Amino acid sequence: MKTEIGGKMYEVPVHVAIILDGNGRWAKKRFLPRNLGHAEGAKTVEQICEDAWDLGIKYLTVYAFSTENWKRPQKEVNALMKLLRKYLVDCIERTSKNNMRVRVIGERSKLDEDIIRSINELEEVSSANTGLNFTIALNYGSRDEMVRAMQAMSRDYRDGRFSLEEITEERFSSYLDTRDLPDPDLMIRTSGEQRLSNWLLWQLAYAEFYFTDVLWPDFDKKELERAIIYYNTRERRFGGV
Repeated sequence: MKTEIGGKMYEVPVHVAIILDGNGRWAKKRFLPRNLGHAEGAKTVEQICEDAWDLGIKYLTVYAFSTENWKRPQKEVNALMKLLRKYLVDCIERTSKNNMRVRVIGERSKLDEDIIRSINELEEVSSANTGLNFTIALNYGSRDEMVRAMQAMSRDYRDGRFSLEEITEERFSSYLDTRDLPDPDLMIRTSGEQRLSNWLLWQLAYAEFYFTDVLWPDFDKKELERAIIYYNTRERRFGGV
């Protein structure tokens, strides 16, 4: 699919994955508590979902809370969980309004029971929606995901559900949290950091990477358009000539 940006037509990536980085630095620059930076970042997520769909993006996946984020100060973690609770409840209303389907990936069993209930409800009420496919990574780490996939696949192999010869990339992918999603075409990371931070290591094998110094709360539709324009400068050969 193509979209018009600045009077020119550009190919739109089907699936965009974003590492939401820089909320704390955004707040610090303004002499505000880090928690307000996270709250502002949550508002940006809401708007970018609408902008992505307007531009023709079909799948949007965001890295909201990693398996490593538990190492942050307890006060900040508590504030993030409080913000998450509110966001999930609000998201139920937005999914109906925007016809958006929401999925959550990550090891959710380590989250509090009320958060898990909200996740389950959100996924259920949005399951028939046909608009943007929005995926939120919570308590997600790619290495943890692959270990859990290997454990599940090993149990199925032990139970005789397939032979060694039937182990393929496709079979392994079917055990990942993202089994119902296409691999990302474009990965965006904000705030100037240039690393993956344990994010979709398997799925990003052939994605294009776009790094920007813009802090996540300042990321807007114009910035998303710049990423799409950059994406169009890349020649995607997938190992071919």
